[in-house]
Amino acid sequence: MSTKYKDLKQECYEANMALNALGLVIYTFGNVSAVDRGNSVFAIKPSGVPYDILKPEDIVVLDFDNMVVEGKLRPSSDTKTHAYLYKNWGDIGGIAHTHATYSVAWAQAQQDIPIFGTTHADHLTSDIPCASPMHDDLIQGDYEHNTGIQILDCFNDKGLSYKDVEMVLIGNHGPFSWGENAAKAVYNSKVLETVAQMATLTLQINPNAPRLKASLIKKHYERKHGKNAYYGQ
Repeated sequence: MSTKYKDLKQECYEANMALNALGLVIYTFGNVSAVDRGNSVFAIKPSGVPYDILKPEDIVVLDFDNMVVEGKLRPSSDTKTHAYLYKNWGDIGGIAHTHATYSVAWAQAQQDIPIFGTTHADHLTSDIPCASPMHDDLIQGDYEHNTGIQILDCFNDKGLSYKDVEMVLIGNHGPFSWGENAAKAVYNSKVLETVAQMATLTLQINPNAPRLKASLIKKHYERKHGKNAYYGQ
């Protein structure tokens, strides 16, 4: 594969294969993208290609206006959502989208995932937000582009920073996550799915389970991410 985007396409390919290896996708569901800020392009999985036959050269490269720069296959149907987030959130390097079971269940229930335990607090100090279902006029419009708007509106309405909370649920749809690169976006997807599963089981055992108290949230987040962090599990 001789191309100026070889490394970008390889990063994107490896992240997509990791999504599959981690059990976060089935069949052709889900996608990961990786961005090249210097060239104002991003790479994304092609639409409808099974993971067991996906190759690095299949990855499609586009600009932030969704114009194909390199690649012969049709890009993921979620491409416009990725492009919108890259254009509006300048510090993210990768985005992942899955239809993982527990994450989707919470999205279908249209519920934020409460911060019940320290596993959640190791990664963020707030509930995992669920964006409200899309309005009918936006559904009838440029749907995937409008999904990006839906995510930004959710963060603005809830007063959240995309740098602090690197994941979201789309009401009735499913999860998106992001990070400094494609690998971190996949990592956050797995964290989201695990926390969603833990929260589901918690509420089955005790429907009145309390939120994690503030002192434990602060302790667990800061020991992993604070200036004197020491926790490396």
